[in-house]
Amino acid sequence: MADTPSNMLPLGTKAPNFELLDIVSDEMLTLDMCKGVKGTVIMFICNHCPFVKHVNAKLTQLAKAYKSKGIEFVAISSNDVENYPQDAPKFMKQTAIEEGYIFPYLYDQTQSVAKAYDAACTPDFYLFDSKLELFYRGQLDSSRPGNSIPVTGEDMANAINLLLNNQSPPQNQKPSIGCNIKWRKENKN
Repeated sequence: MADTPSNMLPLGTKAPNFELLDIVSDEMLTLDMCKGVKGTVIMFICNHCPFVKHVNAKLTQLAKAYKSKGIEFVAISSNDVENYPQDAPKFMKQTAIEEGYIFPYLYDQTQSVAKAYDAACTPDFYLFDSKLELFYRGQLDSSRPGNSIPVTGEDMANAINLLLNNQSPPQNQKPSIGCNIKWRKENKN
C-alpha cells in the first residue's frame, strides 16, 4: 500500500466534462446530469483500496447530509480492472449496494476522466461550485488506516459549508492520501 498524495489541481479549474457508465443504474451519465444546484463533489475511489474502505461510511453520511442542501456527490473508479479485477464493474455495483451509496458510481474504463482531473490516488476529492469551478481539493479529513484518528469528514464538510455560505475557499487545503490509481500500462505518465 503506497501512500500517494493528490496532485492538487489549481482552484478555479473548470470541472472536465465526462460521460460514463453508472454501474448501479446501468445508464450513461454526464457531469451535467450529476451536478448539484449549489455544488458537486467528485470522488475518485475504488473497491479494494484500504484508504477508501476506511472512509466509505462517512462518504455515504456526507452525501445524505448535503443532498438536500444542493450538493451532489459522484464517485468514479478508474482503476485497471485487468490487473485489479476486484475493481471491475460487477464488484463496483456490489460495493455500492453494500455501502449504501446514494450517489452514482461511475466506471472510467479508458481512464481518460482520471487523467482530465489529474487524479492521483484513491480517494481523491474535488468540490466544485455551482459554476463547476474548483473550490476545494484535498483530504476528507486527517484520518488514515491505522493512525487512530477518527473519520469525521471535517475537511470536506468545512469546505462544503464555506461554499454554501458564499465564503472563500479554505486557506489550508491538504492533499488527500491514498493508494495510487492503478494505471493501465499505456496510460502511465
